[in-house]
Amino acid sequence: MTGQVSFDSHARNVLAASVEYVNRLTPGYSGGTVFPAPADEAQAVVDSLAAIGYPRPSVRPEDARRLSALAGRMRIVFEAAHSGDLDRAADEVNALLVDTNARPQLDRRNDGWSLHFHGPDDGLVNGWAAGCAAGLALALGTGLAGRLGVCAAPHCDRVFVDVSRNGQRRFCSPQCQSRVKAAAHRARQS
Repeated sequence: MTGQVSFDSHARNVLAASVEYVNRLTPGYSGGTVFPAPADEAQAVVDSLAAIGYPRPSVRPEDARRLSALAGRMRIVFEAAHSGDLDRAADEVNALLVDTNARPQLDRRNDGWSLHFHGPDDGLVNGWAAGCAAGLALALGTGLAGRLGVCAAPHCDRVFVDVSRNGQRRFCSPQCQSRVKAAAHRARQS
């Protein structure tokens, strides 16, 4: 694939939301340390939304629990796509699309019409859950599944979407990349 990957703004937003939800709401490892499940899921959801530019004053606990469960399922998609198991990734995305009742809709914007995906209502859970499921479906269905990644740094399993020109991103953050490079440098020096 040549050239930088270009998702439209809605796809970019829902994929960014997917990354934030998975990285903030699922336990595992981050930057070399244990990353526990959040003690306050509602605050983690608020932080996820704020990180992508959608500040929200409060989130109901039941909405936070549902989005945490969704994040666990989205992690399956990222991990399966990263390992090349596209059948497993597609099966999970298809299940998410059915469970969220994602439906396409053309929404009017200042610069024309754009394709968005909505749930059965525009509430926090249904709206973001359907959008995230559809964003992952777009990535898988357009041959960009290889752009869904899991950090290659030791003791880190945070996810990312690779939008780089060369499609060679391996780390969730510059910090993890630096940590791996510094360890390799120390190993060469000894």
